[in-house]
Amino acid sequence: MLLCALSIFAIVALIATELVSSSRLSLHKFGFGFFLRSAWDPVTNNFGALPFIYGTLASSILGLIIAVPLAVGVAVFITEMCPRLLRGPLSFLTELLAAIPSVVYGLWAIFVLVPLLRGYVNPVLIKILGWTGLFQTPDFGIGLFAAGVILAIMILPIISSLTREVMTAVPSAQREAVLALGATRWEMIRVGVLRNARIGIVGSIILGLGRALGETMAVAMVIGSNPTIHRNLLAPAATMASVIANEFAEAADDTYRSALVEIGLALFLVTIVVNILARLLVWGVTRGTPPRTA
Repeated sequence: MLLCALSIFAIVALIATELVSSSRLSLHKFGFGFFLRSAWDPVTNNFGALPFIYGTLASSILGLIIAVPLAVGVAVFITEMCPRLLRGPLSFLTELLAAIPSVVYGLWAIFVLVPLLRGYVNPVLIKILGWTGLFQTPDFGIGLFAAGVILAIMILPIISSLTREVMTAVPSAQREAVLALGATRWEMIRVGVLRNARIGIVGSIILGLGRALGETMAVAMVIGSNPTIHRNLLAPAATMASVIANEFAEAADDTYRSALVEIGLALFLVTIVVNILARLLVWGVTRGTPPRTA
């Protein structure tokens, strides 16, 4: 049993070692400036990861902006307001979204989401928010905004599930005390539940961010794979994960391959840090609290 547990540490250590070893050429040639450079030219072996860092952060933040209100709303409804007969099926359907393969999300996005955005949503955004420079023509349907929407759908069940856990961990006595003071049900949810569970909710959001940062196939299929930085969210872009998936097979040069591996190393480290932080926040709320019986 001890060897089984230690094997997890060994696997993580081997992955980190291989990433560092394979990216050594790029680390030596470009140094830390690799993450501050915008050039990406395989012909001249001139590489920089800044466009992919921007694409990763922009699409992930867009996904959070869309997913967090929906996920918290679903968690509040299931935990505090949903009839007992619907609670099980609704919880199952919400968690089922997390089990759908990424490539299926990508196919659905190509055939359903992208035409929907291009035909109905994006024109409205261009008309209302075009003055900000964030939504401008040309509108191809694919781009940062489409990637953000598909990421929001993919991380919604993660945030919702963990939010339900931390809300369930709030003692029933807390709810009863707030109601005894004359609060309405909405006030009880806002003051007695959400306020006490806020650290865990933030942890669930950060965990969803970790999933969004590393998502590959669905994003690669709708983001457009353009290694440039645009203010326009409707323009094609690329993420750290998508550029590795799209270009690693054709990376014949050692420097080219090493640069892609270095992007993978950066993504690996960021994902680990984000997940550790999220787990600590969720544990800080749920530790030692028995589940509430409904």
